[in-house]
Amino acid sequence: MEFKIEERIISEKKSPLIIPEVGINHEGSIQKAFRLIDSAKNSGAEIIKFQCHITDKEMIKTADKPGKISNETLWDIVKRCELTMEEEYKIKKYAEKNKLIYLSTPFSKEAVDRLMRLKVSAFKIGSGECNNYPLIEYIAKIKLPVILSTGMNNINSIKKSVSIFKKFKTPYSLLHCTSMYPTPYEKVRLGGITELKKNFRKIEVGLSDHSKNIWTCLGAVAVGASILEKHFTISRKWKGPDMPVSIEPSELRDLIVGSDAIWKAAGGKKGILKEEIPVIKFAYASVVSTRDIKKGEKLTKENIWVKRPGKGEFMSKDFKKLLGKKAIRNIFNNRYISSKDLKI
Repeated sequence: MEFKIEERIISEKKSPLIIPEVGINHEGSIQKAFRLIDSAKNSGAEIIKFQCHITDKEMIKTADKPGKISNETLWDIVKRCELTMEEEYKIKKYAEKNKLIYLSTPFSKEAVDRLMRLKVSAFKIGSGECNNYPLIEYIAKIKLPVILSTGMNNINSIKKSVSIFKKFKTPYSLLHCTSMYPTPYEKVRLGGITELKKNFRKIEVGLSDHSKNIWTCLGAVAVGASILEKHFTISRKWKGPDMPVSIEPSELRDLIVGSDAIWKAAGGKKGILKEEIPVIKFAYASVVSTRDIKKGEKLTKENIWVKRPGKGEFMSKDFKKLLGKKAIRNIFNNRYISSKDLKI
């Protein structure tokens, strides 16, 4: 099944899709959202992702705090960063004006309904909803393409979500993820990408990464990731719980360029390329005389060796088979050894 969002085909045969996730880094400011869109576009992005929060529809009011991410309650964070329908409409239109695909993550069925009114072309489902099967089914019935993050889940719980997508014939892809903020490199587990590819064949797989910098995302390309998602900000000096795991514009640019380079470099097999042949002519070594050799004298390690360029008749691989051969004419020092010089 070909997986694509709008006209963007997502495949291992294409350069990886890089998703800069604004998430809630706008802190509820539409002007910040516009600036982030401009910055992502200028960095070379082709898509941008937000989060659709309708706070009282996705959670009950709680005093719980999101661990080390923030000292604020989860409710206060989400409520402060909540956008109205009108604001989200303006943000989507502004993204499209900048020729960026607009993507958003819903956290409630009401948020799904809002995104449908906004006429989104696909859904991104976060790791926290990976085993929220009622919401998964609510989204799957729409049949728009879905990118599903799989942090905090194992293969069995992911299979249940996948079975729902299959039931409704919903196009989907999977992102390996570790839900730690930030994720230590040793907890990223790029092998999870390989495991997802093994268990869910012919499905595009990628990485939603919460480690610092872009290194693990670049490594993910080498193991077959076709989607890379990173939190995105203009400056980590901005306030917000996701700032420590967000990349800045220069890093986004490097990720886009670097992932394309690694994708182009991946694969292939060992062998001699036709483009290497001109280099062979000067890089290879040929067998040459290292002193004057008289007619009738045998070739030994004391009178022949190998030197560049590789324009001689006998190459370095032939060195041993020439040892002990008798010269049938005088050979001057520092000359290529030729079959005309020898009794073969």
